[in-house]
Amino acid sequence: MSIYTNNMNSIKLARKRNRISQRSLAEKASLSFKGLQLLEKHGHDAKLSSIKKVAAALGLPGGGIEWAIQDFFSMNPDSIKAASLRIHSDGFKSWPLHLMNFVDAFRRSLNENLIRSAPMEESDPRLTAIMASMVEFLCMHHEHAVPNWCAGILPLKEPWFVSGIENLKATALVESPVHFRKRNIFVMSDFLDRV
Repeated sequence: MSIYTNNMNSIKLARKRNRISQRSLAEKASLSFKGLQLLEKHGHDAKLSSIKKVAAALGLPGGGIEWAIQDFFSMNPDSIKAASLRIHSDGFKSWPLHLMNFVDAFRRSLNENLIRSAPMEESDPRLTAIMASMVEFLCMHHEHAVPNWCAGILPLKEPWFVSGIENLKATALVESPVHFRKRNIFVMSDFLDRV
């Protein structure tokens, strides 16, 4: 599977945002109609040259694709951004593993570069909220400046009790640190023991 496979829906969304038909975009990008249909199909292993043609036809900057790839490969694999990409790839239930691996890496190195870039915007707002809360928590305990991206992460509309155990909700309300509570996230003290 290529790095482009899961993002082909982005082409379709960009095309619709620009109110352009598949036929028109294919013509503008010098691709066949069938070629564009394949690019928009999930699971298609697209060529970089085809993606660049579509980007240019949509009026996007020419070097944008190369920059995105360069940014991807220059990412620290232990960063919060990389953790968010792993969660996105592996599914929601994988968040404890990837978030805790990030926390362990940060605590070992205290490298501010691991928290500098914002995580990927997730479809589930709980993930972005818990990542921002954890980064703020770590910054407080290790006397680092909180990255600017954390300020833009809003509280959840509904409370999230991370343990998921009904009998522990009252305890989580009391034990949850302020960085979590302010985003409507409630964790138990043993959650923080690991980190």
